[in-house]
Amino acid sequence: MGRKAFVVGVGMTKFEKPGSKQWDYPDMAKEAGTKALQDAGIPYSAVEQACVGYCYGESTCGQRAVYGLGLTGIPVYNVNNNCATGSTALFMAKQFVEGGVSECVLALGFEKMEKGSLGAKWGDRTHPMDRHMETMFSLREFSPTAPGAPQMFGNAAREHMEKYGSKPEHYAQIGFKNHKHSVNNPYSQFRTEYSLQDILNAPMIYAPLTKLQCCPTSDGAGAAIVASEDFVKKHHLQKQAVEIVGMAMVTDLASSFESKSCIALVGADMTRAAARKVYEQSGLGPENIDVIELHDCFSANELITYEALGLCSEGKGGELIASEAVTYGGKCVVNPSGGLISKGHPLGATGLAQCSELNWQLRGLAEARQVKDAKVALQHNVGMGGAVVVTMYRLGRFAN
Repeated sequence: MGRKAFVVGVGMTKFEKPGSKQWDYPDMAKEAGTKALQDAGIPYSAVEQACVGYCYGESTCGQRAVYGLGLTGIPVYNVNNNCATGSTALFMAKQFVEGGVSECVLALGFEKMEKGSLGAKWGDRTHPMDRHMETMFSLREFSPTAPGAPQMFGNAAREHMEKYGSKPEHYAQIGFKNHKHSVNNPYSQFRTEYSLQDILNAPMIYAPLTKLQCCPTSDGAGAAIVASEDFVKKHHLQKQAVEIVGMAMVTDLASSFESKSCIALVGADMTRAAARKVYEQSGLGPENIDVIELHDCFSANELITYEALGLCSEGKGGELIASEAVTYGGKCVVNPSGGLISKGHPLGATGLAQCSELNWQLRGLAEARQVKDAKVALQHNVGMGGAVVVTMYRLGRFAN
């Protein structure tokens, strides 16, 4: 039996609209990291390595970010994996612990973003998503009025509507649900509840996606302390240690491009493959999951991910959201935090914010958004270009 890895402390900042608060990434990182250390009840000197994720910044921002926690000389790894950056840092930390390299590792993610839609920063070299865009525009007409990301996910929704009969209302229901959930989340960038008609009537970004079905750019940070079983016992953290019982990363497959599908192009096949691995590792399946933090960068992605994770059969995502099975009172609660759509999406922080939320849920600390009797949690984080990280958590089980 291999070594186990546990999350023993989490922390995050409130997510903010870029430019709305006078702070910089070291401030964000220090706040999230300090909260995680305090949650675990350990000093920074107990941390042996740090995996630090961000997408926008100079090459050693990871070092500058942790210097606010302490100058202990530990290895610091700078991680960039697009929107899956935070969970990639967590994946690295878990591997260090499981592999016996370290007893305690910090996973930290942050982002200081610009206002507005994301754009390319380097015009003098091949864009890493050139094949994705070429494939999409071979299947769907290019729109000069919409940013690239909404087109990618909007086209996935259009394909689903044509193939399976999902309706614009189904995608709007996801926006409605996640905005409603965020009302109870003090860390959320937006905490306004909207009616379904408000969602449908919001400015159209790229049909069927209206503005209230698209995540905003955000500033913020998240952090998690990952530790071994020996470390947990030594520091008497058994009651709060959340075990990572399964975790997998999958990057683009041949089918991402060869299937000629916009649904596959935005990560459905990667998600399906990663989820399969996690279900095998954990011995748990979709039927066991109580709460999920899912990468809803656009409502279309949440709907197609229901199917890729096996929460429903292929083509039935619209029916699943319409049945209210993925909100409070349903089979499992998806995005109790409000998700990316309402909580916000500082790229490097998102995966660790998801981790924080699920740890609070399993420890019964989620206050007004607490999912009743939550025992098993699933995290899904996707970055285009591409990578998907799926993680299964359960409150640690220790012998007396």
